[in-house]
Amino acid sequence: MPTAIPQPTATPLFDETTVSATALTDTAAPISTTTPISNNNATTTTSSVTAPPLSLPAASTKDHATTLADPPDNPTGTIVVAFGPSQEHIVQTVAEVLGKPWTTEPALATLARAGDAGVIVGIPVQDLSRSLSEGCDSDSRSALTVINTHCVEDGSAPEDALTELCDYEFLYSRSPFLRRDLTRFLSLILGQNRPHDDLRTKTRTNFISTTFPDVHAALPNLDILSVGSDAVEIRVDLLVEPPAQEGALASPVPSLKYVGQQLMLLRQHTELPIIFTTRCTKENGKFPMDDPALFYKYLRRAIQWGVEYIDVELWLPEEIRRRLAEAKGHSVIMSAFHDFSGGWKWTSPEAQRIFTESARYADIVKMIAMVSTIEETYELEYFRSTIKNRGPGPLLSAVNMGQMGQLSRALNAVFSPITHPLLPMIAAPGQLTAAEINEALHIMGQLPKRDLYAIGSFRSTPHSMFMEKCLNELGLPHSFSSTDRGPKGSMESVILQPQFGGASINPPIASTTPYIPAISDAARAIGLVDTLALVTPRDGTTTPTILSNNNSSTTTTTTRFIGENAAWKGIRATLTREYVPSAYRNRAAIILAGSETDASAAIFALRSLGVGSIYTVGFKATGPLSTGLEPFTSIQSVKLVEQPFVIVSALPPEKSLLVQPLLRHYATTNSNTGSINSRSSSPSSPSIRGKVYLDLTSGVRKGDPLAVAGSAGWTAYGVEDVSAWTTVETLRLLVGQNVPFDFVRMASGRPLF
Repeated sequence: MPTAIPQPTATPLFDETTVSATALTDTAAPISTTTPISNNNATTTTSSVTAPPLSLPAASTKDHATTLADPPDNPTGTIVVAFGPSQEHIVQTVAEVLGKPWTTEPALATLARAGDAGVIVGIPVQDLSRSLSEGCDSDSRSALTVINTHCVEDGSAPEDALTELCDYEFLYSRSPFLRRDLTRFLSLILGQNRPHDDLRTKTRTNFISTTFPDVHAALPNLDILSVGSDAVEIRVDLLVEPPAQEGALASPVPSLKYVGQQLMLLRQHTELPIIFTTRCTKENGKFPMDDPALFYKYLRRAIQWGVEYIDVELWLPEEIRRRLAEAKGHSVIMSAFHDFSGGWKWTSPEAQRIFTESARYADIVKMIAMVSTIEETYELEYFRSTIKNRGPGPLLSAVNMGQMGQLSRALNAVFSPITHPLLPMIAAPGQLTAAEINEALHIMGQLPKRDLYAIGSFRSTPHSMFMEKCLNELGLPHSFSSTDRGPKGSMESVILQPQFGGASINPPIASTTPYIPAISDAARAIGLVDTLALVTPRDGTTTPTILSNNNSSTTTTTTRFIGENAAWKGIRATLTREYVPSAYRNRAAIILAGSETDASAAIFALRSLGVGSIYTVGFKATGPLSTGLEPFTSIQSVKLVEQPFVIVSALPPEKSLLVQPLLRHYATTNSNTGSINSRSSSPSSPSIRGKVYLDLTSGVRKGDPLAVAGSAGWTAYGVEDVSAWTTVETLRLLVGQNVPFDFVRMASGRPLF
């Protein structure tokens, strides 16, 4: 399996001017901290040179070059967490995920006097209503983001009146998924993770609908069900809530309590964005149409639950659609129109009117009609072209239902609804699987067969089997082969073959390699290429595209491929699994590696998160990423850094134990965690904990840094997680389709191949 993590080399860990290897042995005594550099919870102020914004070369092409977005900003205003009886721990967990200090207060008036917007504030739910009414005017309330948290393990549901007082609501259970689920929720509502921004740039997107009456039934196969999908839809109207009494009839509309628990369960088991749908009886659903306010209640609650996509049917009164659009926050509104009559026409003025009306309050317009002739699919494609010619506006997702409409499902490139053989029923007539859509595209010549390669030094047989499994599950026509890098010129001969369709390269090659015609900005800055990806313009063709030449920033060349680096995205995805991106902003980091090459992808990933000072051990950086890096030159250097937020080790296996003294020295102890005093008459002392250790070392290690990190209070991740996320990104680059992280982990096992 391609890991795209630079393989460690047996280079000396410390150069002549850095601290000697014997100075950081595992048996070293604890290092006392003297004259510490200030590194508080909100910002990191050091005497060293902090890293400036990363300056990158101009993008090779808008659609294909990887550009580095601005690092996420810290949340504005004050985040208030309302917690239930005996649930004070959730305040600390929220603070850890955000990388912020926390406190608990009996009243928000006390908070106003304290005036610290960087502190996460917990308040008991029984005090929230009184505190909001007595201690907050309109200006003060607008500066607060109030989150109602509720543990569902006792079978209870939050009070509607309490939820209405809050901006958002987080339902949780004490499970291994809590941190991950909370991170996803906070990242969305704070605008730090916007899945739609990435999905709208893809050549085509699909979503799968879970048509189970109970989400539990989908969980055993959810990894496989999600292959080829970019989002998963929860059909709220198809959920069947067990009756309270045995023998009683189930309610036609599941309660908000049941829906919230089902949504929580689904979000805990998939990293894909969720589409929240309440389909009415007229449009092949089960929600009654006689009470539009019921739809508003459920859809508004979905926004408060931090759902990524909200399906809003066009027939709902304009007032409801407008209010949902105004309250959507960072959720995305999908306007939905369905016609099952068979007489509706894409060529009619009504079709244009419906799109225009839908676009008023939507980010995506979904239009679906039942048809009986193939000509009606041609009419749809003409309609699609007229909408495209309108210029900027909401994306259009339009398909025809029924057997005669199946062609339109293959031609639709924006959120095509798909099904899967393991689902109990299809969500709409004529739905196809992701594999069937890809097979249809191949037959029509829209998805030509390509030869994909894994080039490098690894065990080829299991890697080929995994990639073939992915290609077969997706129904892609491509072939996949593993090959060693071989002598000089052999890789170039593979790339120049007419059917060459892309490759993963492990170990990665230098971005200055002359036969790579174009490279992304990330690969250029990192200095390494681990993926050769086919250039696919937005129109889906594979014709040669003009990109900037690798050898010159001023000349151009015609090429079909671009050199990419997927490793940094794998590292970034791992680091943000249980911490929001802004948790890293302006925080100190330490990177240990045998060379700058081994550390470059990690440096780039940390810079994308806006870290502050980056301290290095074992290498000196001289390349484009070197600005702002400061080497540890002695034990005194270690003493000067009071507290790093993240330590990354990319050491060679034989030197892997050298990180252990640092992990113990900067250990999280009980004295760091503070105590919660939820009924104090004065502000309790802000406290914080939570640090990240990332181990990128491959091979047989000396010592067990992951175990040391875990026992010392670090949130620890191994190279296996990074490799899996890197594989997800590599597959997106190679075939343009999504294979979820959980499927990669399931198919590859622990550890990876």
